[in-house]
Amino acid sequence: MRIDIMTLFPEALDAFMSESIIGRARQSGKVQMHFHNIRDYSQDKHRRVDDTPYGGGMGMLMAAPPIYNCYNAICSRMPEDIKRRVVYMSPGGKTLDHEKVKQLSEYENLIILCGHYEGVDERIIQTIVDEEISIGDYVLTGGELPACVLADCVCRLLPGVLSDKECYEDESFASGLLEYPQYTRPYEFLGMKVPDVLISGNHAKIAEFRYKASYEKTLKVRPDLIQQLNEKKEDDQ
Repeated sequence: MRIDIMTLFPEALDAFMSESIIGRARQSGKVQMHFHNIRDYSQDKHRRVDDTPYGGGMGMLMAAPPIYNCYNAICSRMPEDIKRRVVYMSPGGKTLDHEKVKQLSEYENLIILCGHYEGVDERIIQTIVDEEISIGDYVLTGGELPACVLADCVCRLLPGVLSDKECYEDESFASGLLEYPQYTRPYEFLGMKVPDVLISGNHAKIAEFRYKASYEKTLKVRPDLIQQLNEKKEDDQ
């Protein structure tokens, strides 16, 4: 997969996405990641990318031409028939979840637009954006952090990025439940011991313990997920 991020802060995003698992995936060629400075596509002599909104209001709005020029430059470097999705990171979009991440991981090219100031000209959304995605019901100063969240989630599902499919199939949300509690050495810490079943060597009992722990944690913290599971079971019957 190739991921292109349109932003005002390409260096910051590049540095962050060059670390740890994602950084190694980039180095090995399992994912290509490119960061594009929208200012480079401004035709203003001062490289301005924003202006006051028509009708008045607080703040500034990102103008359409620099974003559109940036988008066209990205597309010109790839085949016309590439399977592409363009996402605008916005608090007004649908909330990101595991199913959406799985869908996006199937594309060959993912273009992510990072808004700033008061957002972007609506005509850009109507012209090039396939969908708006939010990472939560709150507002950030820009779309860069959400873009990193989305890119990280998608990259982890790409073949070869993680060493084993179980690394993500058993994690929170992949199974519909939150992940079970986990433990490592030492066996006892501050008077708290590792559950005996985990050192029993009985894999069936361990699996049973983990499922029960996942279910109980989900029921306590995210009962809405339990409801979704129950509804899915009813639909499948």
